[in-house]
Amino acid sequence: MSGRSGGQGAAWTEAFLEMMAVERAAARNTLVAYARDLADASGFLAARGRDLGQASAEDVEAYFAALGARGLSAATAARRRSAVRQFYRFVLGEGWRADDPSRRVEAPKQGRSLPKVLSREEMDRLIAAAGAGEAAQGVRLACMIELAYASGLRTSELTGLTLAALARDPAYLIVKGKGGKERLAPLNESARAAVKTYLAVRPGFLPRGQKANPWLFASRGRTGRLTPRRFAQLLDEAAAAAGIDPARVSPHVLRHAFATHLLEGGADLRVVQTLLGHADIATTQIYTHVADDRLREVVATKHPLGKKK
Repeated sequence: MSGRSGGQGAAWTEAFLEMMAVERAAARNTLVAYARDLADASGFLAARGRDLGQASAEDVEAYFAALGARGLSAATAARRRSAVRQFYRFVLGEGWRADDPSRRVEAPKQGRSLPKVLSREEMDRLIAAAGAGEAAQGVRLACMIELAYASGLRTSELTGLTLAALARDPAYLIVKGKGGKERLAPLNESARAAVKTYLAVRPGFLPRGQKANPWLFASRGRTGRLTPRRFAQLLDEAAAAAGIDPARVSPHVLRHAFATHLLEGGADLRVVQTLLGHADIATTQIYTHVADDRLREVVATKHPLGKKK
């Protein structure tokens, strides 16, 4: 350990923040967050008679363990651990210490949070509530929900659909997703019927005098089409009307429902991966965890050996 006096943790922190600002062009908010996280670590170490410059591996390990016991969110705890680790890598690189006291402490693996999913019955209620809305507005919203649920479209993909893509009642959509990659998205009979019903009222959403709007979900707004933000707002209203907590509903939840209900119905994981446009099957596998509870319930209640005697 360096022979410098114990008060140098503050000076080293200042140097670290300066390096982040100058060499890595860190944003002001990022610097404030780093300063706050390192101050938190410094306060913990002060109670042990140490500062950041003097901390041993046992001190850092104790701090990391305390983060988990304080009821902090996983994201906050992970950010604070990361700030401490980066600080000590910087100190080691500057030659101010001969060791990195954070190195031996393994970072806990962050579990990926499970997506929110609506049941099939809730999806039916949501579509019905949307369709019961104000005339043409309700027809449009019901159509958007049907398309998202039937095809697993991302919000940007849904609001970016062109009129030409559905003008001829296709059984599949060619969707350009992340990274410009194209994939086929299926359309069931219900979704295709919803599109036909919507196309009959679509002219009412065009700006006055305009006939050549290319977007499927046209709007009188500046962009000429319904925005993802407005779709989310309308979805919240439909959820409330359906008796579903709006906090459980979002455009992306419709995509989650598409994937989960497919798996519950016996679809192959690789097929679902292709339909969602996931490059890595590990991204798709999270839906198997959501479906597991439902599948276990089915086995427990429907299988002869699972039923109570």
